[in-house]
Amino acid sequence: MPTLVQELAAAGLDQLPSRYVRPERERRPGLAGGTLVGNAADMPEPMPVIDLRRLLSCAAEGAQEAGNLRSALQSWGMFLRILYLPLEEKQKCSNLVDGKRFQVEGYGNDQVKAQDQILDWSDRLNLKVEPQDERNLASWPRHPEHFMDVLLEYTSKSKKIKCIVLRAMARLLELDDDYFLNQFSNRPVIVRIDHYLPCPRPDLVLGFKPHSDDGVLATLLVDSDLCALQVLRDGMWYNVPTKPHALLINVGDFMEVMSSGMFRSPVHRVVASAAKERISLAMFYGLDPEHEIKPAAGLLRDDQPALYKEVKTKDYMAGFYQHFARGTRVIESMKI
Repeated sequence: MPTLVQELAAAGLDQLPSRYVRPERERRPGLAGGTLVGNAADMPEPMPVIDLRRLLSCAAEGAQEAGNLRSALQSWGMFLRILYLPLEEKQKCSNLVDGKRFQVEGYGNDQVKAQDQILDWSDRLNLKVEPQDERNLASWPRHPEHFMDVLLEYTSKSKKIKCIVLRAMARLLELDDDYFLNQFSNRPVIVRIDHYLPCPRPDLVLGFKPHSDDGVLATLLVDSDLCALQVLRDGMWYNVPTKPHALLINVGDFMEVMSSGMFRSPVHRVVASAAKERISLAMFYGLDPEHEIKPAAGLLRDDQPALYKEVKTKDYMAGFYQHFARGTRVIESMKI
């Protein structure tokens, strides 16, 4: 059973536990074969900031904003849209049943799949917020007092943003406006709250290992101006710029498959900091376990065949954590 990173950060360690130290070849700046480019000015082009009010407009500004959205989805796979608990409270909602068996919901860190697995320097809380009848309220924190009310209100408002974005994405591909929305109901929506703790040797660890997201779409809200999220593009790691009161919208693997590779699911990671802690809240929109993930038929032609095999959501997810622990991607195994 891994120790919570919060406990390690508070211990004032002179030497990090070996389970958190990345191999030499995977340390910054060249993790996973990528070269770090630290400044936003070095990006090939800026990461677009999408104004949803303009995107919904029927005027020329709406078409212009749709063009910005297309650029963001094809080039970066993400764009910007303009809880801290005591340790004992976190342990009450642990993601380990009886201290042993891992479950997705609850507070903890990585699911350990192998003895030599390198762990992330972060703790996280996963909660299923939709559908309502599948909420495991025993895993929900009781403090702060209004945590549940605030989270459910945030869930409701984020759902509206999801609908706007997915309709805009369908229009960009000349599909029916509700094509992507019709692919899934309210099952499931997962919230993940990540707590990134200060680390005495941030050069040796990662807050979150390189990965791409499962699901259709994710929204990310961060609580500080600390630039810690990085995205991999053309072999280069770029710092994702922060913007006050903005949501980061991220394309998931399911959307890359459904768009037949037109919209990319980006590989990203989170680096650690020596001095500053950080909290982020991500909301993931998935599909029903029996749903067949496949490219939209309207995007396939003789000269543009399917790039990915069809797979059920449950089969994709069965391999997700194995791939995640190894630092590989399920979607790569789906390519034809």
